[in-house]
Amino acid sequence: MSDTLIKVENVSKKFCRSLKKSLWYGMQDLGRELVGRRHGGNGELRESEFWAVKDVSFELKRGECLGLIGHNGAGKTTLLRMLNGLIKPDDGRIEMHGQVGALIALGAGFNPILTGRENIYVYGSILGLSKREIDSKVDAIIDFAEISVFIDAAVQSYSSGMHVRLGFAIAAILLKPDILFLDEVLAVGDIGFTIKCLNLVRELTCDAAVVFVSHNMQYVASFCSRVMMLDHGASVLDSTNISQGIDKYIGMIKPDQLVSGTGMAKITRFEILIDDTPVNEDEPCITQGAQITVLMECSLDTSIEYAQVIMQINDMSMSALVTLPVHGPDGHMLIITPDVHRFKIPLGKVDLNTGKYSFVLVIKEARTSLVLVRLQGQVPFRVVAPATYWGPIVRPVVPLANMHEDSRQ
Repeated sequence: MSDTLIKVENVSKKFCRSLKKSLWYGMQDLGRELVGRRHGGNGELRESEFWAVKDVSFELKRGECLGLIGHNGAGKTTLLRMLNGLIKPDDGRIEMHGQVGALIALGAGFNPILTGRENIYVYGSILGLSKREIDSKVDAIIDFAEISVFIDAAVQSYSSGMHVRLGFAIAAILLKPDILFLDEVLAVGDIGFTIKCLNLVRELTCDAAVVFVSHNMQYVASFCSRVMMLDHGASVLDSTNISQGIDKYIGMIKPDQLVSGTGMAKITRFEILIDDTPVNEDEPCITQGAQITVLMECSLDTSIEYAQVIMQINDMSMSALVTLPVHGPDGHMLIITPDVHRFKIPLGKVDLNTGKYSFVLVIKEARTSLVLVRLQGQVPFRVVAPATYWGPIVRPVVPLANMHEDSRQ
């Protein structure tokens, strides 16, 4: 089908940083509405107010999945709440056609003194389902949530994981909506349960218009047919090119730079060469599979007899992905002495996933492992590829044309 289920025209929403002023503005807006005047004034910002969402427009058809991406505070959840009817926009217009479902705050409406089974019936009743309809789905919900042993225990005795899993199972199985809103709901358990969630959400998205909010670019690449990036409430990109959207999002992330250590060593130069060509950019963009080399210049204080050099590649969350101890021509760990040293270190083929990365450079005293200098967040670089895969390392296997079937019986 090609029918438009969601139509958003120049929607805006503002909030106030001051609670006292917010209450006063709320009273003013209520008074305006009672006399038939425009809610929120004439579009101007009052003291302490800011735009959480500003002039966002899009249309979404059945079978399409729009990925909403952006930094924390960009306006993603605010926009989702307006679409779901939880808050009203100060300006603009929203049209929704069909039954709406949302997987946002999973399990937020549970009554803690009721059992899991009783909460299923309460939730179903709120959705307007009959007891017979709920009866037909209860077993599927319990099996999906994997909490059959605890289903007749009070929800207040559940662990946080059980609470969220039951919430997901109830919302996903009871709802068969035309419009579906998803807000960071897939990381709700161990890997086995996550795979079940992924498969169920894929099934739901086939016949619905879906708006999907996530910071996980693998999920966005897997589910979305279109991506919109928000920055300080405004739409800065709306494209069917998912890789373009992911690359723009990654480009906005700045790694934390930190210098530590005793100061008895210095790193005065560190550059990346791509296929032996110097890169004169603040943030090199490297194609997956390219050969890279680094140039490094360092010096050691005369009070230090021997030292070692170690490099590390971190991802956007500053988690270490690759540790690179620097070895000499003899294959042993490189030992440097008090002097100025210049190195050209080949790192080989880039097999990192699409994303942003940076280097950590460490020089430590060889015998005591005393850290002389440690530079974090150095030379941030981006890896681009036609597709985004699961996991930090992407290493293609031998092409099938070069493989032979084992003919042994």
